[in-house]
Amino acid sequence: MKLPLSSLLLLLGACGAAQPGPRGAVAVPRPPHGVPVAPGATLQAAVDAAADGAVLLLQAGEYAGPVVIRRPLLLWGPPDAVLTGDQGSTLCVEGDGVTLQGFTVRGSGQRFDLMDGGIHLRGADLAVEGVTVEKSLFGILAERSQRVTLRGNLVIGTGLAAMGLRGDGIRLWETSDSVVADNVVRDSRDLVVWYSSRNRLERNEVVRSRYGTHFMYSHENVVRDSRYVEDEVGVFVMYSHDILLERNLIAEAGGAAGMGLGMKESGNVTVTDNWFLANTTGIYVDNSPLDPEHHNCYTRNVLRFAEAAVAMHSTVTRSEFVDNEFRDNGAVVKVGGKGDAVGCRFDGNHYDTYQGYDLDGDGRGDVPFEFRRLSTQLEARYPQLALLHGAPSMAMVDLVGEVMPLFRPQCLMRDEAPRLRPLAVAWQPEVQHAR
Repeated sequence: MKLPLSSLLLLLGACGAAQPGPRGAVAVPRPPHGVPVAPGATLQAAVDAAADGAVLLLQAGEYAGPVVIRRPLLLWGPPDAVLTGDQGSTLCVEGDGVTLQGFTVRGSGQRFDLMDGGIHLRGADLAVEGVTVEKSLFGILAERSQRVTLRGNLVIGTGLAAMGLRGDGIRLWETSDSVVADNVVRDSRDLVVWYSSRNRLERNEVVRSRYGTHFMYSHENVVRDSRYVEDEVGVFVMYSHDILLERNLIAEAGGAAGMGLGMKESGNVTVTDNWFLANTTGIYVDNSPLDPEHHNCYTRNVLRFAEAAVAMHSTVTRSEFVDNEFRDNGAVVKVGGKGDAVGCRFDGNHYDTYQGYDLDGDGRGDVPFEFRRLSTQLEARYPQLALLHGAPSMAMVDLVGEVMPLFRPQCLMRDEAPRLRPLAVAWQPEVQHAR
């Protein structure tokens, strides 16, 4: 159930959400003291000659890369101070205690095997703040690093039609105890967090990319107050545990494989106060949780305008869906094969298709909500029938399932005490979308 972005903005506007204009890199004030470096000068020579802890001040103009920094220092420049390169990574940090602020990095080599990018970090206690990276294969990479801060940066990817031929906008690889906050990534491939634990991703915006954020073998991470719009997948959590997703907007993950949140063999994941809007699939669950000691919890989320609000690859257990809002979806639940979601706990959710009653006036339905739909069940069992999704013939199938006991579909999920009205939404997303 695809909704155009303009309609989404109107919907959120009606909910009282602000709609600011496009975001860029955050402005970083000029340090009060430092060593000026004139454009056209050899920046590598200035870096090599600097003492530990030095402050280098770039001026407006162009500087030639690649540049390698191996000592602690601060490199600042205005946005029109541009470091350019076309071989390898344009700016490499191979040491501790380095801060990069304010300037622009443009271009890089084009080798995927070498991870050519705009900024490549290896070290500890590093910071990249208010920097713009454009026309680079990869954007900002932190590899085998600790305590890295990536804040307020703008990364503009190549925008190639083939997503796989783009490089990642931001990539954490074996990087821990770090902060990725207030960044904007556009037209890139992925924001990757692989083999990286105890990181915080907050207030980021990822637009028109493949994976808004992709976790793999990464534990104890947080994604909070972020916006993922027009990506193929909003957030995908794979082989990871102890992940918190809180107060995020995930909208318009389109196409046949589009999903707001994907879960594969991941556990102890908490998904709370998020808005999933106009995604092909709101939440996709594949064998999650895997560890028998783990549980997954989905609470106070808004799931609207999806073909399937929740899709499960097969039967799922040790998961609970509590106090969520399911409205304007093609199906509440879709389960592959002959599986069901009866083993999951659904409690106190609001369903716009609920037809029960509330005689005692407690705001909860007096009869359970059960989701049964023969067409959904058949599509899950025979994926080729998806070609007929929405066709009159499938509507007739649902009618037969309702009126003929012989063809009564199985119960896919059951909520013993559904809400008759949506919960008062405590958090509403702020749309900050760059077209």
